[in-house]
Amino acid sequence: QVQLVESGGGLVQSGGSLRLSCRTSGFTFTRYYMNWYRQAPGGQREFVASITDVGGTTTYGAPVKGRFTIETDNDGITAYLQMNDLRPEDTAVYFCNARNKEYFDYGFWGQGTQVTVSS
Repeated sequence: QVQLVESGGGLVQSGGSLRLSCRTSGFTFTRYYMNWYRQAPGGQREFVASITDVGGTTTYGAPVKGRFTIETDNDGITAYLQMNDLRPEDTAVYFCNARNKEYFDYGFWGQGTQVTVSS
């Protein structure tokens, strides 16, 4: 059974930090790109960050570049999103996503974790 379970969200003041985790199971981690997306109230789902593999190449959305870092553990089980210098506009539900490297339309989503940044 495939599972992506996010944790680590919460309420933080502007300028603070949070570290999100996405624990995975039920699929071969190395066959998938791991991604983070977010969706603010009333908004569309927005790309945040991606990593190609354990210790692989990373890509970031423009609003978070230089502040957020995506990484994985060495076992290829958990993906992380380290978020620094948080701003009120970062407030959103953050979703973990695994996208198949060969079949881009095939993948899995977590249930999301709420991040709220107060000014």
